[in-house]
Amino acid sequence: MTVLDHRPTAPVPGWLPGATAPRTDPAPLLPDHSPVRILGTPGLAAYDPALLRELYRRLVVGRRYNQQATTLTKQGRLAVYPSSTGQEACEVAAAAVLAEDDWLFPSYRDTLAVVGRGVDPLQALTLLRGNAHTGYDPVATRTAPLCTPLATQAPHAVGLAHAARLRGEPVVALAMMGDGGTSEGDFHEALNFAAVLNAPVVFLVQNNGYAISVPLTQQSAAPTLAHKAVGYGMPGRLVDGNDVVAVHAVLTEAVDRARSGGGPTLVEALTYRVEAHTNADDATRYRQSAEVTAWQQHDPILLMERELRGAGLLDDAQAAAAVAEGEELAARMRAEFHAEPVLDPASLFAHVYAEPTPQLREQAEQLAAELAAEAEK
Repeated sequence: MTVLDHRPTAPVPGWLPGATAPRTDPAPLLPDHSPVRILGTPGLAAYDPALLRELYRRLVVGRRYNQQATTLTKQGRLAVYPSSTGQEACEVAAAAVLAEDDWLFPSYRDTLAVVGRGVDPLQALTLLRGNAHTGYDPVATRTAPLCTPLATQAPHAVGLAHAARLRGEPVVALAMMGDGGTSEGDFHEALNFAAVLNAPVVFLVQNNGYAISVPLTQQSAAPTLAHKAVGYGMPGRLVDGNDVVAVHAVLTEAVDRARSGGGPTLVEALTYRVEAHTNADDATRYRQSAEVTAWQQHDPILLMERELRGAGLLDDAQAAAAVAEGEELAARMRAEFHAEPVLDPASLFAHVYAEPTPQLREQAEQLAAELAAEAEK
């Protein structure tokens, strides 16, 4: 259903002749009163057991990836790491629902989703290591560079999705951001353009409770962030962000809707950032340990494993295999990060513009001169 489907056919009193009347019924766009959940409900039986086991495997391996990346940061191998521990269900589902030709637009916390798209873990962490603007080819991987400024990737996702639709390509863009990103102007501009253009784009907001140290209650007075969708003319969906099956189902529906011409969707996933904002943050200054402990009882891996074992869909051997795969990944990360990277400073200027600007050429020449002078000493 598109924006046009909701326009009234009869004249609306008070509107000038020829003016476009507003929607008369926002109900189809409103999110559910409570988050969508599938784990712990009879609805779980409708899902393919192979898919459920695959989602579980990705959760377990993803948790080990987060743990190892955090350790590398403590060792000085990474400059900074925004962990997605506790949010792995959102990361895993976002990568899993996209087709090969679709595009992912991640934020700085979404390295796990980037790895889920098939990007090598070392390349996914290149930016956070401080070695380059990005470590992978965005076009080849259909994955935009990790976005450090809040929500600036959202308008880019809309532009790409709209351009693909104009070319007749069945491409969907999925833009990921945190609750803090919804306070940025780029977020609002992106939603407005997406709805007006009916662009095939999905916005996934991982509401982990805090924008660094600022709780959601000090950012927004809306009933939920998903309600913001109504003001722009798109559906809002609210989902339990630690229920990987529910996130996968809601995102699949949104992606399918976008691909079929139904337009954009805003999905708010309620989750929790178990670790600090980054290694530079002291989370004890703004939240209590009891809060963290309570959320750990709603851990996405714990929820999924309990359900699968209860349904007879996961045994000890399958669980151990996922753990072993995670350990293998962690060992490879340690080995590869132990080696010092060979860097070419000139590459900083290689992929900024298709045609370098005079300023970039001047800066590149200046750097080359400085490096040559250093080499002569």
